[in-house]
Amino acid sequence: MLFAKSRMPETDYDPEVSEPAVRKSICTGEMTVGFVDKATGKFRDVKLVRSQAEVEEFMDKLGVDKIKTIY
Repeated sequence: MLFAKSRMPETDYDPEVSEPAVRKSICTGEMTVGFVDKATGKFRDVKLVRSQAEVEEFMDKLGVDKIKTIY
């Protein structure tokens, strides 16, 4: 299917090791959801999102009520 709705990929989220985050571009406003490693501070992207609703879907899937934003 060419225009199928994309789903959130399966994630291996461990709250002890990483925390969920949204990385936003200052210039374009592009948003990517992923995880920040607590030990190294590196961002691991999971999916490009186009709306706040997709960010909320990501949060619901993980069972978190707030998410860190990185610029």
